[in-house]
Amino acid sequence: MESLKATQAAFPFLDASRFTACKQLQFLETLKPIQFSGQVVWASPKGKQWVFYLHLGYIMYATGGTHPVRRWQRNLTAYCQEMLFHIPVELSDLDEISPTLLKTCWQYQLLCLWVVQHKITQEQVTKIIQSIVLEVLFDLAQATDATYQIKPDRSLSSQLVLLKVQPIIADVQQLLQSWWKAQLSGYSPNQAPLIKQPEQLQKRTSANVYQTLTTLLDGRHTLRDIAVQIKRDVVQVTHSLLPYIRLGLVELINIPDLPPPIDASVPETPFGLVASTKPLVVCVDDDLWVCRTMETLILAAGYQFIGVNDGLRAISTMLTHRPNLIFLDLVIPNTNGYELCAQLRKLSFFRDTPIVILTGNDGIVDKAHAQLVKASAFLSKPVNSETVLRTIHKYLEQGVTSHLM
Repeated sequence: MESLKATQAAFPFLDASRFTACKQLQFLETLKPIQFSGQVVWASPKGKQWVFYLHLGYIMYATGGTHPVRRWQRNLTAYCQEMLFHIPVELSDLDEISPTLLKTCWQYQLLCLWVVQHKITQEQVTKIIQSIVLEVLFDLAQATDATYQIKPDRSLSSQLVLLKVQPIIADVQQLLQSWWKAQLSGYSPNQAPLIKQPEQLQKRTSANVYQTLTTLLDGRHTLRDIAVQIKRDVVQVTHSLLPYIRLGLVELINIPDLPPPIDASVPETPFGLVASTKPLVVCVDDDLWVCRTMETLILAAGYQFIGVNDGLRAISTMLTHRPNLIFLDLVIPNTNGYELCAQLRKLSFFRDTPIVILTGNDGIVDKAHAQLVKASAFLSKPVNSETVLRTIHKYLEQGVTSHLM
């Protein structure tokens, strides 16, 4: 796949899990061509969630993960330190924001209010949001087993900043590369360093260095917190502590988030997004990433979606749900796209249903075979979001029913 080859070229030293991390981030790019507005919620099997708010395919804000409150306050420290002297007072501004908006994302709503009140500048809020989104994406990339669902809506009506997806992902990938090259892949910047053997540490360091370390490494501030405090890059900070960590003189521990000013937790379960009145699209493909990409595009376009990765279950699934459009991979376990298409065409209900063959080959023979089994169209893989959306529009909006000629 082209995107995977590009990632591999950029990071030739990465293992399979790291490829997955980089590849995971790039799905956000598929939302730009359809100008998606709403929420994208990632969830890990352990219950952790990350929420992205998008407007017309641009990122507006991100939250969730390990330390959403600590992250927000840390970035206030970094980019508008004057706010910190008034934080208890400023949080009373929450009373000026409607409860509905606060439940959506209280941090973002406060930033909106402070910009209107001229308490922070547009430049400051842009830097804060860029840094927060970068941190959330970095943490999400570490959760290679996370899955996502999307919810089209416009819950964040004010657009403080609209971040292009490609540049921010490029920044995340560069940070990931630096983190991995520094041999830090086994650690998290959300962990807090704590001196475990003070006497041994004192013997191995100068008096000044030891005094600095005892001040910073108190187990109450994360690596990211410390990096902001001493105005250094978090990779440099963590790498400088690595010798002490490996010797067992310093340990990294998990610490809780700061308490939020309101009860505004992320929903415990991802959104259920299927609307029963919308046309249904089925994709039969054993490649899980293809199914996820198709799911993102199709749900965001306002349709229902079902993914099937086993040819034996394909016909029974389609007979049960009666899809309005079918995408068939050419290579499917226990059968192939041509055979499955031919079987479907023998059933009266699917005689005129649009069936699109997906394949990594683009030869004349394959197209001719697709024509023989009365496929409606023939698309090459890797799937291109714009091509898929044009195909959906052609068959579901324009009502085209003709087969390949």
